Amino acid sequence: MGIIIAILLFSFIIIFHELGHFLLAKANGIRVDEFSLGLGPTLIGKKIGDTFFCIKLLPFGGACMMGEDDTDDMSEGSFNSKSVWARISVIAAGPVFNLILAWIFCVILVGATGYLSTEINAVSDGYSAQEQGLQAGDVIKEINGRNVHIWEDVQLYTLTHPDDTPYEVVYERDGTEYTAQIEPRQLEGDTSPLLGVSGGNYERPGFFGTMQYGFYRLEYWMHYTADSLRMLVTGQVGLKDMSGPVGIVTVVDDVYESAAPAGLLTIVLSLMNFGTFLSANLGVMNLLPIPALDGGRLVFLIIEAVRRKRVPPEKEGMVHFAGFALLMVLMVVVMFNDIMKLF
Repeated sequence: MGIIIAILLFSFIIIFHELGHFLLAKANGIRVDEFSLGLGPTLIGKKIGDTFFCIKLLPFGGACMMGEDDTDDMSEGSFNSKSVWARISVIAAGPVFNLILAWIFCVILVGATGYLSTEINAVSDGYSAQEQGLQAGDVIKEINGRNVHIWEDVQLYTLTHPDDTPYEVVYERDGTEYTAQIEPRQLEGDTSPLLGVSGGNYERPGFFGTMQYGFYRLEYWMHYTADSLRMLVTGQVGLKDMSGPVGIVTVVDDVYESAAPAGLLTIVLSLMNFGTFLSANLGVMNLLPIPALDGGRLVFLIIEAVRRKRVPPEKEGMVHFAGFALLMVLMVVVMFNDIMKLF
C-alpha cells in the first residue's frame, strides 16, 4: 500500500511543479513541446495543440519540455526568443508552485487541527530555564534572533543548532518582552541536552489566522529543509542520514500504518503533512543555485539580466552536465543507503 500512496503523492507534487512551468510558459507565449509525468519510455500520450501530454514508465519525476536547451531556436514561440525576465518567470514558477502547494496543505492542516502555540506549559526543575526565571504562561518569541511562531519552531531550532549555545531567548510575559540566556542541560536519564520547558497548547485561529499560521507552518518546513542542508554541508549529519525514493516509500508506509487505526481523515491529514514536507523541500532545493536544477538555470538567467548578454551556451551546458552527473551519483548513493536500511 505504501508504494502506491507514495507514487500518487509524489506524482501529484511533481505535476504541480511542472504545472507552474507550463502555465507561465503559456502566459508568456512560449511553446511547450511535451508535458510528461515520469521518466523513460512513453506508456500513453496524446497531443493537444502544440503539446504532447504523456505518462512514462518510471513513476518518478516529470518534465515540461520547452526547448530551453536549444539556444539556436529563435523562432516565434520558442523559449529562447523571449525576454530574459519572461524566461526567469517560467523557470522560477516550478519551485514557487511547490511552495504554494505546501502552503495550501498547511492552511488545510491548521484549519483542521489548529496549531501548537509557543506558550510554555511547564518549567522543569534543575534546568537553565528555571534558573533564568522562565514561568508557565510565558510565550517564546525568538531564539537567537530567529522568530518562532509555533512550538515546532522551538523544537527545530534546538535540534538543528546544538552548538549555538547559550540560546538568547526572547519571551513575553503580561505584554512585556524579556530576554534570557538559556544553556541546554542533560540531567540523569536524559538522552540529550534540554531547555527544561514544555509547551505547545493547541490553538484554533479564525479564517485570517488560519491563512497566517499556514504561512508560519510553511516557514517551519522551509527552515527544516535549509537547516538539514546546512547540517549536511557542515558534516553534522552524513549521507547515510539522507533518504531517496525507497526511503520515501518506507516513510509513507509508516505514516499510513500509524494513522490507519484512527480513520480516513487522520490518514489524509497525516499524508498531507508529509506531502507538505516533500513539496516545500522540492521548492527550496529547486531555488538553490544547484547546476541542472531550476535554481542553477536561474543563476545563469540572472547573470544574463545583469550583463545584458547571454553566457555562452557551451559553458552553461558544461556546468549543468557536471551538476547532473553529481546529482546522479548522489542519487545512487542515497538509494544504496535506503536499500541497506531495509536489511
